[in-house]
Amino acid sequence: MGQTQGILERQLTDFEGNTTDYRIKRGLAYILKSSFCTFEIISPLEPIALRNRVFSLAAKSTYNRHNTQEILNKLANELSQELQQEILPTHIQTGLYADISQNKILTSFEAPKPEDLLHRYNLSQVQGIFYKATQLTLNAYRNVPGEYKLLFRYLKLFQLMAYIEGDADQGFTITVDGPTSLFSPSTRYGLAIAKLIPALLHVTKWSLSAILQTRDWETNSWKTGRFTLNSECGLVSHYPPGKPYDSMLEKSFANKWDSLKSRWVLEREVDLIPIPGSVMIPDFRLVHPDGRIYLLEIVGYWRPEYLQKKFAQVRKANSDNLILAISERLNLEKAGVKLDNIPAKIIWFKEKLLPKSVLAIID
Repeated sequence: MGQTQGILERQLTDFEGNTTDYRIKRGLAYILKSSFCTFEIISPLEPIALRNRVFSLAAKSTYNRHNTQEILNKLANELSQELQQEILPTHIQTGLYADISQNKILTSFEAPKPEDLLHRYNLSQVQGIFYKATQLTLNAYRNVPGEYKLLFRYLKLFQLMAYIEGDADQGFTITVDGPTSLFSPSTRYGLAIAKLIPALLHVTKWSLSAILQTRDWETNSWKTGRFTLNSECGLVSHYPPGKPYDSMLEKSFANKWDSLKSRWVLEREVDLIPIPGSVMIPDFRLVHPDGRIYLLEIVGYWRPEYLQKKFAQVRKANSDNLILAISERLNLEKAGVKLDNIPAKIIWFKEKLLPKSVLAIID
């Protein structure tokens, strides 16, 4: 505590030593660092601004050790007056490159229970497999509807390209394209798939099959493998059973709605809209005491492929109580999306979606 990340990592390297189980130690340490530690930038100013101040003063004189100390003393006095707190030359020296990861300071550590750490380790071992997935097929069997909603929302949250078949009564089959199925393998997309696995563990009964593609570095050729997993695997999720908002846009809209004095009630938990060969989960449901119900879908910032699929879903759903709130930033024409014969009410918004614009078309 209070030391740099660089010092911590050097101590962890010494702890690994020359033992053959260094991978386990390194893996456990990585989980503790990334999930239970807080590293902060400790500096009188933002390091970039601090460097500008120091180097600007240094440029006015020739370099020598005596001048260096004078510059630090002078800037320390200036910052002490500006910030109205004591700034020492040593604070400037330590803060000058405090934005480098090795120089960030460990300010807090929330030690997990040993069993929780082991659960995270076992889960991360499985998650790493999906970086090499070309295709992922999930079978979610007959479960509580809320579990389906949670899973589908995580699919949307992580912006995964998925095709869904089935219904809430019989279960769903979800096909997810993997990172190596793209034109160039994407580690970022592979991470998104890996993040889905803890969400899947909240579903009671499921099975999974993935096609893997790995490179043989000796022959420089690709090999195809298969990985399977099911709800009996014993893995434990660290995700909360609740669901965060998919975006700050949705969260902002919900917060603004709560401040309105309207008889319309905004609900986060919404019904699944059955679509032939798929399913659609609107972002919100609006319920009026007189029995009227509207479903609201916010279409914000997405890839052209997603937009094409989204508007195809809207046409297939053919729901007469659906509202689409579409960002003006989206170039629908470039994405190949046409709004002709869209069976939904449409609202356009700029930076933020305002509740009053929604109320205007339903009241």
